[in-house]
Amino acid sequence: MSAYACPNICHCADRNGVVVQCTSSNLENIPSNLPRDTVVLLLSSNRIKHIPKETFTDLYRLRELDLSHNAIDSVEVGAFQGISGSLRTLDLSNNHLSSLPKDTLAKLHARVRLSHNPWHCDCSLQEVLRELKLDPETVNEVSCYTAVQEEYVGQPVIQVLDSGINFCNFHHKTTDVAMFVAMFCWFSMVTAYIIYYIKHNQEDARRHMAYLRSLPSTSHISKDYDTASSGF
Repeated sequence: MSAYACPNICHCADRNGVVVQCTSSNLENIPSNLPRDTVVLLLSSNRIKHIPKETFTDLYRLRELDLSHNAIDSVEVGAFQGISGSLRTLDLSNNHLSSLPKDTLAKLHARVRLSHNPWHCDCSLQEVLRELKLDPETVNEVSCYTAVQEEYVGQPVIQVLDSGINFCNFHHKTTDVAMFVAMFCWFSMVTAYIIYYIKHNQEDARRHMAYLRSLPSTSHISKDYDTASSGF
């Protein structure tokens, strides 16, 4: 018997474990208190936007999770904690995902669908995909909606990576260029200050010398003093 009753908005059936069907139920959040012996959880075609961490922790038997056709734009690290060993299918297709934290899908053994999301192709996405077993039927539908290089927009991510492109190299090059520009600006500022300092000192030295030259010389003062003394 299930540890929890079926959520009111869903339909449940016992098929060697509970199949929970919450498709097209206008849900904005994943139902709480799902049966612990749930093996299939169908949540497609709702209005779910966010997957918090530890959402499925108690569903230790969960094998299939369908979150497709929602409005999901963020998934927290630890969202699939507790089911990484049991889960066999995870569908996140047709959502609003552009990126994922690196460790969000770490250690998952499931076949994952990520197609038809507005992915931003960069080093972070490359590192996420490196850890995944993508569904072969939809792998070519995981495309770059935006990218660190404009030329890759619209192309399947896997095809780009298989061609030898490394988005992480772009990241490092961009960082190196930024550091070079920052160092160049700093060096230019220091150089400009040194030049200003030297010129300012030269101006002060010239003014000081001009002032000294404008003063009566010591010999002239002595001669005037002797003349005045002889008059007495």
